[in-house]
Amino acid sequence: MPRLVTWNVHRCVGRDGRCAPERIARLLAELNADIIALQELDIRRSRTGRVDQAEAIAEALGMTHHFHPAYRVMEEAYGDAILTARPSRFIKGAALPGVGPLAGLEPRGAVWASVHVGGAELNVVNTHLGLRGRERLVQVETLLGPDWIGGPACREPVMLVGDFNAIPRSRVYARLSAAFHDAQCVGQRRQPQATFPARLPFLRLDHVFVSRGVDVSRAQTLRSPEARIASDHLALVVDFTLRPGILRHAPAGSHASAASHAHG
Repeated sequence: MPRLVTWNVHRCVGRDGRCAPERIARLLAELNADIIALQELDIRRSRTGRVDQAEAIAEALGMTHHFHPAYRVMEEAYGDAILTARPSRFIKGAALPGVGPLAGLEPRGAVWASVHVGGAELNVVNTHLGLRGRERLVQVETLLGPDWIGGPACREPVMLVGDFNAIPRSRVYARLSAAFHDAQCVGQRRQPQATFPARLPFLRLDHVFVSRGVDVSRAQTLRSPEARIASDHLALVVDFTLRPGILRHAPAGSHASAASHAHG
């Protein structure tokens, strides 16, 4: 059964203050995931030892990666990535709009790749939304609009994943759950699990939203003692299958876009 993991890895800097991409890679390896969506990766930044964290983790796992920088200054970058060992192709990576006078201080983005799963192309969009509610709403409308999930290039099945900085009572969550299913709330007998803060989590900020073509078998957080130290967020692990006979030539819901062919 295919497995997806989404994890805000906090620059691979754990609660113990140690920058350890190898620790993140080891924990991910134990999960045996097919698709991994990571947020807050540092690429060749001086603050984390000039390591390309996306490349290092992907190489340790025997995977390829698709990265988009939400932030770039000369050779240093910071952003989000999709990793997989399955056949895949990069479709798009782009910035998301900010709102207000602080918009440029915390740039946000998203990365979109298609991954071959069970004879179908699964569209995976990984994002990390802003800290202010109004900004997150604008960013979500962008992701659901014609340049992303709402366009003809984004066909069933679709998974929209990442750190949304949005709790279930928020307007952002309501908007997303109106368009997709929350993987922690479909086919689940257990209570949805919080993802932040890692030590004693009580907020659900990280989510996996799935289109009607994706059946979720299980969703849970990685709560081992080492996982609680490795980042300030917990990883969210989702086992799923693709629904037989789903119309993969139709756009997902009412919602993607012309593909961009250049990695950020």
